[in-house]
Amino acid sequence: MHQQSTSPSAADAARPPWGRPVQFQPDGTAAWAAAPTAASPPFDPRSPFPAGPGGLLPPAPQRIRRPIPAPPPRTAAAGRPAPELPPTHAALICVALPGLAISGELGQLAGRGLDGFYRGGRRLLSRCQVRVAGREPLAVQARMTGADSARFIGTLRASPAAGPDPDVVVERTRRAEGTERITLRNAAARPLRLPVEVALGTDLAELGTIASGTTGPELPATVHDSGLRWARAGVASCVTADPPPSDALASAGLLRWELELPPGGTATVELRVRLDRAGPLRSAGQTTTSPFAPARATGDDPRVGPLLHEAVAALQALLLRDPAHPSDTHLAAGAPWRCGLAPAEALAAARMSLPLGTRLATGTLRTLARTQLRDADPRASLIPGPRRDAGPILPPSCTGTEATLLFPVLLAEARRWGLPEQEVRELLPAAERCLAWLRTAVGDSTYLPDFRPKGPVRCETQAHAHRAALLGADLLDAYDRPGADELRKWAQVLRAAFRADFWLEDHGGGRPAAALTADGRPVPHLGSAAVHLLDTGLLGSGRLAPGLLDQVQTEHLARLLGTPALDAGWGLRSLSVKEPGHNPFGHRSGAVRVHETALAITGLAAVGYEKEAGGLLRGLLEAAEHFGHRLPEMFAGEQRSAGSAPVPHPAACRPAATAAASAIMVLIALAGIRPDIPARTVTLCPVRSAPLGELVLTGLRVAGAPFAVRISRLGLAMVEEAADGLQLGV
Repeated sequence: MHQQSTSPSAADAARPPWGRPVQFQPDGTAAWAAAPTAASPPFDPRSPFPAGPGGLLPPAPQRIRRPIPAPPPRTAAAGRPAPELPPTHAALICVALPGLAISGELGQLAGRGLDGFYRGGRRLLSRCQVRVAGREPLAVQARMTGADSARFIGTLRASPAAGPDPDVVVERTRRAEGTERITLRNAAARPLRLPVEVALGTDLAELGTIASGTTGPELPATVHDSGLRWARAGVASCVTADPPPSDALASAGLLRWELELPPGGTATVELRVRLDRAGPLRSAGQTTTSPFAPARATGDDPRVGPLLHEAVAALQALLLRDPAHPSDTHLAAGAPWRCGLAPAEALAAARMSLPLGTRLATGTLRTLARTQLRDADPRASLIPGPRRDAGPILPPSCTGTEATLLFPVLLAEARRWGLPEQEVRELLPAAERCLAWLRTAVGDSTYLPDFRPKGPVRCETQAHAHRAALLGADLLDAYDRPGADELRKWAQVLRAAFRADFWLEDHGGGRPAAALTADGRPVPHLGSAAVHLLDTGLLGSGRLAPGLLDQVQTEHLARLLGTPALDAGWGLRSLSVKEPGHNPFGHRSGAVRVHETALAITGLAAVGYEKEAGGLLRGLLEAAEHFGHRLPEMFAGEQRSAGSAPVPHPAACRPAATAAASAIMVLIALAGIRPDIPARTVTLCPVRSAPLGELVLTGLRVAGAPFAVRISRLGLAMVEEAADGLQLGV
């Protein structure tokens, strides 16, 4: 959770600020802490993965280049077991932020686990149990009907003499906005008079309290209007019914009706769950001015259509508005655990969603520019972000570093996709501050250091920094701003040093180290984080920026990504099965992370390793089909076998912004769309092997206009719709 920062000692004050850990205040701003402690550092409170003790690197041996062994596994402190999170893998999660409706597969909200209607992270209703003629309907089907709605079907026999066939069907439609429609249908040949009861209750608990397992008892209800009301500590919720109930019992939390159903007839009761004295929920994603283009995918593979449809729907559901600037929207990281702004994830998802238009990028950049630290402190220009657990191998990382490096990258690439010049100029000063922070943080060294004293220099952080330097320099040159040459020179020095220091030779040809310790020892563990080395970014004329690896090293990494040690058959494991500490459910130690798998597919396709990219792509599509094409942020890294299915992770967010946006990025990579709108060109570099056969993408946005492309079974690209005046090339 958040902790207050402490004042640095004189010795700590002299230490470069990027070498000290960051502590975050309740308002989300960052402060450099005085010194590391033995206690676990604060983590992102929206993450389901609490910090555990340990995770530090062992003392240095005498030989500088000796790889370090894995630390012992983390264990919970004696007498203090980690709280069990309510599982999400079997839940039906309806999302229209800030509204949520979370249900089990039986449809009844029983007040257990995550059951309930939520608004702004608070549970307004936890129990909603329907009984007809004194009995609960038999649940026969539960399914999502959209990102924000679910439908449940139950049956019962009103008369035992009717035989085994049910004669009453109960349909419940639940929506994230806070409504539940209960419809009873009489399938019998005679009229029915049915008593209906709905038992309601709530604890008005916050999601964090539910996650920690410390919720209190249900609150007493009072009769209110045509329903019930609950209140505590200045907050209240109410449920109203249409038609009004014939009886309302506050002491039992019951609403009752006597419904008359003719043969074949129906009767409906609608419940509305509201925060007291608040109007109906207005979700940012349910307006007529969506930031997303109505993209569609068709082709030989029938899975591409629903995959893209579900991805866009999930992104719509996760949209949030900046309260002080309602025209600016950004994405929440995921539901149910991370329904707020996570800067690094919001920027990454906006970047992957650029083919749907640049409006989300604009809103995200504006929102985060307002959070950028501006004081005279050395931490100035950092975009604050919480710490992220890095698994059992490395200590936690600071997502503020990643967000600060992603900011100029998103702005530079959004400009290539058609972000208007006026908006680029408006955001350019914030991007310049991010690049100035990078130069200051690196100082006289070669690598961008970790945020904690004597912490490791991470492989993926250098990849983020290198990309930011090159794309940032490109952006500065375009607007005649100073500093571009300095950034390019540092990037060149970084490439040379990285290829020597981070590459570990072995009998298989070598591999990149996960990190270097402060004294230069490589951390040899191989995982999916290495795919960030393939994500170099888009420059002008359809060119990709150079990467940190040379051609031979890139080839070795590509081969490694296609081996069973990393490829689970459904996607890439976050840690190879050959590494100590591998755990197929470990979110940084063996689980399949969808975002990184998609980065591998796009990166491999871009550098010509189409066989490896195609294998990962087909595995990810197969996994998506098992998840109803609504990909979670991660799932277990269990090896795929004949007749098997991917194993869900019980704490994964679903939907998740980066997982949904990954589907867009992968399909765009197959078509190889690389725009350069300032130069009025669009280059197409499709995957020549056409791993999914013919693919047609329509309703995209390039230069603010509709864009459509067709990829043939021979891997040839043809633009079918584009803005006037664009020069098209392959």
